[in-house]
Amino acid sequence: MSLQIFENALNEYSAEKEKRKFFIRADYPMKRVTSFRIGGNADLAVYPADTEAFIFGINAARNLGVPYIVIGNGSNTLASDKGFRGCVFVTTDMRKVTIDGEYLTAGCGCLLGSVGTNASTSGLSGAEFANGIPGTVGGAVYMNAGAYGGQMSDIIQSTECYDIDSGEVLTLDNTAQNFGYRHSIFMEKNYIVLSATFKLTRGNPDEIKAKMNEYLRARRDKQPLEFPSAGSVFKRPEGHFAGKLIEDAGLKGTSVGGAMVSPKHAGFIVNTGDATASDVFALIEIIKEKVYSMFGVMLECEIRFVGEK
Repeated sequence: MSLQIFENALNEYSAEKEKRKFFIRADYPMKRVTSFRIGGNADLAVYPADTEAFIFGINAARNLGVPYIVIGNGSNTLASDKGFRGCVFVTTDMRKVTIDGEYLTAGCGCLLGSVGTNASTSGLSGAEFANGIPGTVGGAVYMNAGAYGGQMSDIIQSTECYDIDSGEVLTLDNTAQNFGYRHSIFMEKNYIVLSATFKLTRGNPDEIKAKMNEYLRARRDKQPLEFPSAGSVFKRPEGHFAGKLIEDAGLKGTSVGGAMVSPKHAGFIVNTGDATASDVFALIEIIKEKVYSMFGVMLECEIRFVGEK
């Protein structure tokens, strides 16, 4: 692995295009690019400016044997205390939004809040449920994120992605994306989301904004937004709610180091200020063991772990 050669290739690409195509930082703290605010340093953090640069960077990393991961807002991610040896591609500069009639297309790094704002301003309804989900389009499509009875698969018309193995850019319609509960084809294939097009419907802008504000108020009232977290830690078990099981197990407020089961919503583990990934891992095991011993339900993590354990 030659990080220097890789970085030189990115800089040469920018020089060839006569415009900076990458924002690059060495020895970069993962806690700065994850909503948990936890994690050691990555060797490199690279922010591509657009799809073309993103694909070039991925190919360069593969060709040079540089390990890499892709994150958006890092809102569903727990990074290792040891960091990541290689390159972390961060997509948040890829946030272009275009609207054509009832179709809204957003880059993979576009925040879901921005999707909702652009839709409501244009009088387009359907994306209200996503307002307040602190993720990007790429991550939301990857995990088929949802809230308040809606999910991404309800509104996605098509997704543009890069097939790393074939080197092709593909456009997948909704049915080709194998959507399920917190699942998509992007968990099965070596595909990377580049952008998504949403099929929305015409509505009254004031009513759309009112519904968005209602969802935001509900989040503030029910979720521990005052602390860093990665959102819901566990998937919803069939026939149960993870937060309810954890609460009934008497685990609200349980702490390991700086990681704590939120007293406000037991489905969240929060960083009270100095939590480490090791703290979170240990607390997750306590939760899983207690819930299983009391209710016979094995909880499955929803958050994504990156880096060295």
